[in-house]
Parts: sequence; C-alpha cells; structure tokens
Amino acid sequence: MTLVLIAVTALLGAVPGAATATALAAPPVPVLSWGPCADPGDGFECATARVPLDYRRPTGRTIPLSVTRRLAADRAHRTGVLVLHPGGPGNSGADFARNSYEALPASLRDAFDVVGYDMRGVGRSGQVECWNDKEYSAAVDAARGVPGPGALHGAIRQGLDFATACQQRSPDLVPFIGTGSNAKDIDLLRQALGEEKLSFYGRSFGSYVGTVYAAQFPRRVRAMVLDGAYDPQHYSDAPYAYDAGQFVALDAAVGRFLDWCAQNAATCGFGEGRPRQAFDQLKRALDADPVITASGRPATGYTLAYRLMFNINAGKEIWPELGQALRAAQAHQASFLLSPPSPASFDFLNVNMAVECADRVYPASPLLLGALVSAHVAAAPLLGPPIGLGPPTYDHNHAPTCAQWQAERPSRFEGSYRAAGSAPILILGTTGDPDTPYEDAVALAGTLDNGRLLTFAGEGHTAYNRSACVSALVTDYLATLALPTRGTVCADETPPEPPGRRTAGFEVDETRDVIPTLR
Repeated sequence: MTLVLIAVTALLGAVPGAATATALAAPPVPVLSWGPCADPGDGFECATARVPLDYRRPTGRTIPLSVTRRLAADRAHRTGVLVLHPGGPGNSGADFARNSYEALPASLRDAFDVVGYDMRGVGRSGQVECWNDKEYSAAVDAARGVPGPGALHGAIRQGLDFATACQQRSPDLVPFIGTGSNAKDIDLLRQALGEEKLSFYGRSFGSYVGTVYAAQFPRRVRAMVLDGAYDPQHYSDAPYAYDAGQFVALDAAVGRFLDWCAQNAATCGFGEGRPRQAFDQLKRALDADPVITASGRPATGYTLAYRLMFNINAGKEIWPELGQALRAAQAHQASFLLSPPSPASFDFLNVNMAVECADRVYPASPLLLGALVSAHVAAAPLLGPPIGLGPPTYDHNHAPTCAQWQAERPSRFEGSYRAAGSAPILILGTTGDPDTPYEDAVALAGTLDNGRLLTFAGEGHTAYNRSACVSALVTDYLATLALPTRGTVCADETPPEPPGRRTAGFEVDETRDVIPTLR
C-alpha cells in the first residue's frame, strides 16, 4: 500500500506555472564597499549587497545581503571567483566560506577569490522568524521518541500553527525567500564582483541553489560542483515522493550502523548484540524518564532521534563514537545525543522550514497529508515516528507545515532544470547518504543537459573532503575544468576507528555547516 501511495503522489505534485512573458527592467547591480569584518583576523573582508526584495519589481524595495570574500593568494595567476554555498537551508553562507577556507587545497586558495554570503532570510541577511525560542522549546521538549495515539493530528496542528506564525511574524519576507530569487541574487553578486562567469561549490541544499542558478543563468557557469545533490523535479514538484526517499535513506543508514553494532559489539559498545531492540527500548526509556540536562531541559527519546538524524551524516568513521554515545544515554550520562535543540538551532529550523515551503508545493488535501505522512513513518520504523510525527523541524517532516502554507510563492523557481547551454556540471553522490539519497544525484545528472556524475561508495552526507579520491578529482575539475571519466567510483571512505583514536570533534551541529578537513 505504501508503494502505491508514493507512486500516486508522484503524479500529484505541483504543476510548474507558465513563464512570465513580460520583460522586466534589469535590477541595479549592487555596489560592494569592502571593509573589515565584525570579527576580523582571518584575511576575509565583508560587504553588504542590496538586492530586490521582489524580482517582479526589480527597481523597488531592496533587502541587504551579508557578503564575505578572501582574495586569491596568487594574484598573478588568479582564475576568478569560487562561491561556496552551504547546506540547510538555514546555515550562514558567510560563515561557511570563512570556516571552510583552510580545508580547501592550496591550489584553489591560490587561484580563486573565495566568496560566501548569507542568503535572504538567513542570519545577517534578515532572519526569518516563525516560532520563537519559547514556543520551539516547549514543542521539542514535549515531543517523544515513540509518539502515542493522536501524534499525527498533533503534528498537523503544529504545522498549521507554524505556518500561521511565519505569515504573522515575517509577512514581508516569507514570500520572497525561495530559491528562484536566491539564484538571481547570486547573479547580481557575480556582476557586482565584476565576473563574466562563476565557479560554484554547493553542498546539500546548496546543490539545489546551484541547480536553479545554472537553470536561470547557464552561460554564467564556469564550473559547478553539486555535492549531496537533490533531485530538483521531485523536490519542488512532487514533494511527497521526495520526502519518502529521505525517510527511507535516513532509516537505512541508521539501520546499517546498528547492524554494524550487532557484528562489532565490543567496538560499538551498545546493544549487547541486539542493538535494534536496544535502540527501541532506549527511546521508550528516555520518554518515560528523561535526562535533565545542564540547561534544565529534558532529553527524551525524541532528543535522541533528532540528534542521531544529524550525527549519522558524519559517516562510518564515527560509528564507534555513536555507539559509545548511545551507551552513555542508556546510563543517563552526558551524551552529545542528549542535547536538546538550542536557540541557535531554532534560528536554523525556522529558515529550513520556511524556505522549503516557499520552494515546494504540496497538494492541498488533508486526506493525502495524513495518509502519506503515515506511510512515510511506517516505512522508516527507527526514526520515522519521532521525526515524522514531531514538531516542525528538519527536512523530513515539512509536509504538515508546507501543505498548510499560507504565504504566496513568487520567489519559487518554476522552469526547466536542464540548464541548456551550461558548461559541464559535476554532481557528487554518496551511495549511503542518509540525507540526500544517492538516487537523487543520479536523477540530477540525468536531468542536466551537461551533467557528469561522480560516485562516492560510502556512508554519510556529501563527499568532498571525505574522500581523497573525490577531492582530487573535484579540485582538478575546479582548477582546470577536466572532468572525471564517466562512471568513476571512489571507494576510500575512512573505516570505523576505535573510540579515543580520533583527535577532531565529531558532533554534527545542524547550525554550523563546514567543509571537513581532508584526512
């Protein structure tokens, strides 16, 4: 029955609107006055770009975008600009560029001005507010790892409340935060930077931004890397079908980790050979007897599921630490899996929900909403119930809010994703990706007129700098435009390491995206 519902859903996505035939005046190119950043010292400089709020009125009201850059180290051999776009939506692109700079190989730092920006609705570019910290805290603290009867109706009720709050608290912003307008902002930044073409690296949600940019401005792409790619057609026009794939991918990744624990009980340290059963029991135990954290807030089975949803993205190398963290949670001891979402998380989640509701049109049918959310949850028994039936947070449970979205969507992209006439675009797909399923990368490579797929056979979310093989090929492509051979598969994921062997942190924080340092 689940498969039938999902198949039917693919036919019920939104139909793209007709393109507007009326020619509009060109928006003014922003003037960037570069100066020291508020927290200087890393070689970056900052500026503010004013761009149209509503591109239907390109010379009307503007909004400010926070932009940062670090100039190419080798000015005599400078290639151009490399824009780094984070995942999310909700992460700061300015912080992403600054925090990721040292992880880039010297050849790229020498050749490119590295640029990042906070996209509209994020951080220093006008933060979207829907729920405030008090409302979000109350919702996530009351959520459970094993939701009881009535949870579906509660999730739908909370979705409507969240959608209403967005419209009431950010009415002048939420219609205009969609990716169609975000991509237009990037092209204005290109012009402001004095570039004929851009090089671009986008990860996770940033891959969708890059896809839309290439679709609208194909001739302005010099090189583009889309890492942890979205299937754009499903994402925007068949969102229930897209959600179904995300639920299954997340649960499958957690399942593979727990199966590893069963086969490596001593290294994992959790479950005594029966980790799936132990995980279910732990969710129930924490629901019944939450751990009171240092902040005074409770950590329940929902907290555990929420944190595991993000930390599973780090891949196989941290599986032993995940096992130890689950064991600590069993003993009611401090664990990074028992950290309730914070006010910084709430800023991220407000944007994450609002931008995706601006981008995606769910069929407005309460019956379909209830049936398909139930089907998605049933298909993902490990994390599906707490995430899918919990309060409005991350990608997987956007349907209860977005199906009841009240704001208009003039900034949503409604066109072909082929990017006809673009330069070759490199798509990175990880076979065990918990967040953006590998099948999405395959679909995007087939959608683009000039896409080339590079596969990373591994666990975790995204591939660049998690694989020396992938990183060498990506770096060569960005520097020289040389594409990997068709069908290339990199299979050099770092294996699980014994606890205590690592020196770097491994907790994945949804509020701070960063390109990892290649190991």
